[in-house]
Amino acid sequence: MSWLVLVVSGVLEAVWAAALDRSEGFSRLVPSIVFAVALVASMGGLAYAMRELPLGTAYAVWVGIGAVLTVAYAMVTGAEAVSVVRLLLLAGIVGCVIGLKLIS
Repeated sequence: MSWLVLVVSGVLEAVWAAALDRSEGFSRLVPSIVFAVALVASMGGLAYAMRELPLGTAYAVWVGIGAVLTVAYAMVTGAEAVSVVRLLLLAGIVGCVIGLKLIS
């Protein structure tokens, strides 16, 4: 269960990061609310997962999922360029996250 909560929390990290960008410095209400709710839920899920998972593993997986999804979202929306090198580097992060799960 901790791993599932951790993955969902990583997804929520990407949600709050995207909402933070869309909030335009907290000047837009709806993205600001989405940011706050996703942030609290993401941190709460990370804290829950860390009850059973080691600190370093949980944090690295949480950040890795959030980072990959945030960059993927930015690429899909056109905010960041897509390149083979970027995709390979993102695949490397995904591979590391999977590796941390396998050795836990």
